[in-house]
Amino acid sequence: MSQKQRIFFWSITAALGGFLFGFDTAVISGVEQSLQSLWTLNVWEHGLTVSIALIGTVIGSMTGGIPAESLGRKRTLFWIAVLYLLASLGTALAPTWSIFLVFRFLGGLGVGASSVAAPMYITEISPAKSRGKLVGMFQFNVVLGILIAYLSNFLLSGLGEESWRWMLGVQALPSLIFLIAVLNIPESPRWLLLRKGLVAEAREVLNMIDPATAEETLVAIQQSNHHTAASTRLFSAIHKTPIMLAVLFAVFNQVSGINAIIYYAPRIFEMTGLGKSSSLLSSAGIGLINLVFTLISMNLIDRYGRRTLMKIGSVGLIITLGLVARAFFVEDFSGMTVPLLLFVYIAFFGFSQGAVIWVFISEIFPNEVRASGQALGSFTHWLMAAIITFTFPYLAEQFGGGATFLFFTAMMVLQLLFVLRIMPETKGTSLEKIEQTVFVH
Repeated sequence: MSQKQRIFFWSITAALGGFLFGFDTAVISGVEQSLQSLWTLNVWEHGLTVSIALIGTVIGSMTGGIPAESLGRKRTLFWIAVLYLLASLGTALAPTWSIFLVFRFLGGLGVGASSVAAPMYITEISPAKSRGKLVGMFQFNVVLGILIAYLSNFLLSGLGEESWRWMLGVQALPSLIFLIAVLNIPESPRWLLLRKGLVAEAREVLNMIDPATAEETLVAIQQSNHHTAASTRLFSAIHKTPIMLAVLFAVFNQVSGINAIIYYAPRIFEMTGLGKSSSLLSSAGIGLINLVFTLISMNLIDRYGRRTLMKIGSVGLIITLGLVARAFFVEDFSGMTVPLLLFVYIAFFGFSQGAVIWVFISEIFPNEVRASGQALGSFTHWLMAAIITFTFPYLAEQFGGGATFLFFTAMMVLQLLFVLRIMPETKGTSLEKIEQTVFVH
């Protein structure tokens, strides 16, 4: 196996955590009605059934940095694979509603933890020149997982009353593949060196990554280890810049309205009076566009940089959201204007925010606090996702579609200012150099 193939295998293995993240998140859409009738759930119980995984995700993202730091990146990915496997089998075989909730919650923990551990692992084993593309595979796999979940639900829906069990249980297969594949990847050299002091083992992994730069990288990692009490605490003054960047980036990711648009597309079209036409912007259609533009972004992120993609994306999001807001204000819902605008919106989102977020947040923290920093960025992302998802129906009802989409537009104007004035470029730069030249003040 060549050097490039080896790194690709390690990265795609970690990115399988992203595939399962996407699949686990989306699969509930095909079974929620069956579960409601099977266990005669009231409105509150039904809501909890759908959202329990999101609660697990918020907790998993908040705590995912702890095992990544103490057990290592590889072992954390292994236990995430175990959580996914247990969740798929447990929910598929659940005899009661309460048992179903327990296993669905475990799946959510896996999703949250994988959004911390997988991008961080790929970042730490990737050469600087291809890091963006390799970490971008995580987001590509998330979107692919969502698309495959919709397709799988469609194909398995004709298996009778118990088809929901197959829809949930089929996830056990990729979970098992993930679990076995993780056993065949090395530990992060940065974790081996900084947490365990295993110089020989770290050197061996760095030689597998790139023998020409192994010694230079080893020295740079050792020199980046400041060993001060403040440097190992995330919430200390010296880390204020990466904290600000990660939190703002994660907040902007969600105040773009992405989850509101993905989860409530039919409701949005109902508000425009399109009715049956809403089927034209199906979940699978959204997923396909997101997949295509995430793939395009992955192939451009190391060539043109993170900021360039974000600048283009921000302008595109401002225009599309602004035009959707205008359509609501003037009540111009003729033809397919709003659905087409939202297709273009998804394309710009996948090209910029969707692909860049996990790459950027995993790069900007120093080695000593990367696990807790990644957890902070991921937790902020999921907390904002929950807030926007839960409040969108209320906001749309109280203030109307025009004001709601105008709010999203205004947030993207702020994002553009953030990209132009504050966001640094990190392409092609080693993690240790990023720390030295940009973030340590």
